[in-house]
Amino acid sequence: MKTVLAILTILPLLSLSGCGTTKSPVLYPNHHLTTVGREAAQADIDDCMQQAYASGADAGKGKELTKETATAGTVGAATGAVVGAISSSSDVGRGAAIGGAGAATARLVSGLFKVSEPTPIFMRYVDLCLHEKGYQPLGWR
Repeated sequence: MKTVLAILTILPLLSLSGCGTTKSPVLYPNHHLTTVGREAAQADIDDCMQQAYASGADAGKGKELTKETATAGTVGAATGAVVGAISSSSDVGRGAAIGGAGAATARLVSGLFKVSEPTPIFMRYVDLCLHEKGYQPLGWR
């Protein structure tokens, strides 16, 4: 049980480290970009990203992570129960708890890094928005 408690204590810290590393569009230095400057271009990028979020172009990622985490937890719990049963019949519940918590944590942490990545639809939306404003997006990094 202490293992589960330790994992639940560490999760919020790990989730914070996965955020904030989102990709951003790279702009070709065309006439419009050189005219408006990098600061105005960043404001336009932020505006286009806000529009993409508002449109729902980035929807569904959180639901998918929740589903994958629950599945991993179930599989981990079943695996842990089997290992606990094989090693000692009194450790079945403990094995299930440790296996489930460990697998769910691993999936959640790896999924947090994916969630911070924009979807292809979101990136395409932002690229089109920037193109309409006079920029030439080259890609994302």
